[in-house]
Amino acid sequence: MIARYAVPFFVIMAFVVLPVIAFFLCRFLFPRRWGKKIGACVSLILVLFALYGMFVGYQQLDIRYVEYHSKDLPAAFDGYRIVQFSDAHIGTMTGMRKWMLQRGVDSMQALHPDMIVFTGDLQNVYPEELVEHLPQLSRLNAPDGVYSVLGNHDYATYLQADSLEKEANNRRTQALERQAGWTLLMNEHRVIRRDSDSIVIAGMENWGTVKRMPRRGDVAKTLAGLTSHHPFIIMLQHDPTAWREKILKESQAQLTLSGHTHGGQADIFGYSPAALSYDVYEGWAYEGSRALFVSTGLGALIPFRLGLPGEIVVITLRKE
Repeated sequence: MIARYAVPFFVIMAFVVLPVIAFFLCRFLFPRRWGKKIGACVSLILVLFALYGMFVGYQQLDIRYVEYHSKDLPAAFDGYRIVQFSDAHIGTMTGMRKWMLQRGVDSMQALHPDMIVFTGDLQNVYPEELVEHLPQLSRLNAPDGVYSVLGNHDYATYLQADSLEKEANNRRTQALERQAGWTLLMNEHRVIRRDSDSIVIAGMENWGTVKRMPRRGDVAKTLAGLTSHHPFIIMLQHDPTAWREKILKESQAQLTLSGHTHGGQADIFGYSPAALSYDVYEGWAYEGSRALFVSTGLGALIPFRLGLPGEIVVITLRKE
């Protein structure tokens, strides 16, 4: 229900409620002579920010280049390039916005990475949102494959239905991702080899500290069967809160890639509303040599971004 009405709720708040509150607050705070004029100006600025975020900011795209250095990285993978994208929410990229997904796919293919990873939230609510976009999603390819995990929106979290219908929708979403040619990792892993060297790409199901979200991630199951004592592990997990709560405690994964936060979809003078909910809502966090990288996402359920464009991330692995 929340996801279905998120956009109309945002529109009412951004274009009606907040401007009205700002107007009357200014009238209260400033002398009568100036209060009405200042209030009108502030209200207009808020409306203009909302319009800009919806029709300009949301359509912007950055390519972000980062590096991760580790002594554990096998020599054969020095310079290995991974393209990460997250939180596509392609149910919002329909109609006049359909070109945005094509641009994203074109951009990722032009980067020629060794591997592409998607860290969750492909849909908004329904798996059928994916169907019209399958030709574009199927174009993604890399020498070592395209790997994905599920985000909270990729389960039937926001679907008003009984448990049987929700589970059928879950299976449908998973089938469509696989139909696109992606390797969907659901508490499992794969080994990538270069001659005698190897790295592990592992994917947990969603797990977060907020209990109303799906909490199906299982670290032990994800890494079961690994025989090397000290493998280099790249962990995909949609929700970054799982890094400190689960991944650091229950594994030796050197690098974890996440999304989920959207970076708060706004960055105003260095401040993001996501800071109220997450210790790490974008970029890097380190615990010794182990690291978490949180992408601010490609899209969003609500078509709005202010000072924080959608992004595709190019991660280059470097051996120390």
